[in-house]
Amino acid sequence: MLDPRSRILLKTLIERYIAEGQPIGSRTLSRASGLDLSPATVRNVMSDLDELGLVYSPHASAGRVPTAKGYRFFIDALLTVAPLEDETRAEIEANLQPHQPQKLLRKASELLSELTHFAGVVIVPPRDQERVRQIEFVPLSGNRVLLIVVTQSGDVQNRLLHTPRPFSAGELEQASNFLSSRFAGHTLDEIRTHLRDELAKLQDHVSELMRLALSPTTLTDEDEDCLVAGETNLLEVDDFTTNMQHLRELFRLFEERTGLLQLLELAQRARGVQIFIGAESGLEELEGCSVITANYTFDGRMLGSIGVIGPNRMAYDRVIPIVELTAQRLSQALTATAEER
Repeated sequence: MLDPRSRILLKTLIERYIAEGQPIGSRTLSRASGLDLSPATVRNVMSDLDELGLVYSPHASAGRVPTAKGYRFFIDALLTVAPLEDETRAEIEANLQPHQPQKLLRKASELLSELTHFAGVVIVPPRDQERVRQIEFVPLSGNRVLLIVVTQSGDVQNRLLHTPRPFSAGELEQASNFLSSRFAGHTLDEIRTHLRDELAKLQDHVSELMRLALSPTTLTDEDEDCLVAGETNLLEVDDFTTNMQHLRELFRLFEERTGLLQLLELAQRARGVQIFIGAESGLEELEGCSVITANYTFDGRMLGSIGVIGPNRMAYDRVIPIVELTAQRLSQALTATAEER
């Protein structure tokens, strides 16, 4: 698509614009590119890049800045990703140690925000899709029973059940053993499907207890399905503060979450790091924004996605490896959490 000279000039322009945030003029490009070209020759190349839709001039007398199409070409064909600094790598590894899964996910979103100075997002896997390791019923006073569900990823859910009548410790142990022995390794959705036939084999009062325990309303996820940290960092980004209407729409997106969930769920269909630039996200609110995502796993099985949302003018060479390593380390920590339990 571009000859070597044009590629060098486009790469130089985008790198300078990311660093400085100001339109880049032909004279600056002539000096910074390392090419022995006159400003007039550079202007001719810039005119060609303009016609291709890779750069544009915000003002008649100003230099040029990259378009979303220019950023995409830069990322796909010109970008060299820098190795992470030892300090940044150490901070990610130190903060994502085996721990309670929900706290790990929250910490991952906060880390992404702290290290990039943009917004960090994490999709929390649906509870109903997590595989169960163990289900226990613990008797409490009166008609109350504590339900404990332990997932294979090491997460623990506790729910207080108000039952139609008191249950003895023996009855609760029978129910616990029945569910754990038959359905360990299955998701809650799968358990509900298979349990319909199995309940006919049990006494009516125990069946009623299990129906209550595994009801979708009982085990509704009390936590957010999309964790967002550091939205306020975007208030410090010059690219956004000049358009307060756009900033309000962006914060509305963070508040409502639905669009973000759809975008990150789309990212889960592919392997490796995914980058959405502006309109590529399919969300009007993310016009002028870039989203960098990566999937995290448990024991080799994909659980969800993490990502960073910031301006198109971001240091991709640094943010990409931060997102990638955070996803890798989160996957390792979740697997290690389960092994320790």
